[in-house]
Amino acid sequence: MSEHAALIAPAAAEFAGILRETGESDLSARTPCAGYDVRALLNHLLYWGPWLEAAGRKVAPPEVSSGEAEAGLVDDEWLSAIEKQTARLVDVFGAPGAWQGMTALGTAEMPASIVGDMVLGEFVFHGWDLAKATGRSLDVAPEAAEAVLASAVAMGDQARAMKVYGEEVPVAEGATTFERALGATGRDPGWTS
Repeated sequence: MSEHAALIAPAAAEFAGILRETGESDLSARTPCAGYDVRALLNHLLYWGPWLEAAGRKVAPPEVSSGEAEAGLVDDEWLSAIEKQTARLVDVFGAPGAWQGMTALGTAEMPASIVGDMVLGEFVFHGWDLAKATGRSLDVAPEAAEAVLASAVAMGDQARAMKVYGEEVPVAEGATTFERALGATGRDPGWTS
């Protein structure tokens, strides 16, 4: 899926725009991700970003001393940290080579294209989560919507078994491609805080 490499930078730019509009008062807002408020979702992104980057570079994952919930990565510099992390992910996954061959995400060996699609999904789905939580909207390009839908459907059963996705949410007849992608990941396209 190295053709998806071209989708990374525009999706990251939309994602970054939502981040820059997220303020201190938004950190306790609920998100469409069950069990995550904005602070916890930002912590999730900061925790897993280095793992995704390592997988894209095909190097060993970072050494960690705690799990995601205990990491506490959202401090006064969270915006700068996540913007730098986003730029590194764009640098890595914006290149077709990152999508080729095999890599490891932690101890799990998998095709690098799956990790690339995960990164695209992080920007698109979690960008939408943050936008919905903070009363904003996210512009998802049609090509990105198609890519994340295909990925969500392909990984759906395994992601649900691993509790990464919730149960599939039925969407209305005539739903957009992106709404169908949201439903496939267990998100309700009509979610409101």
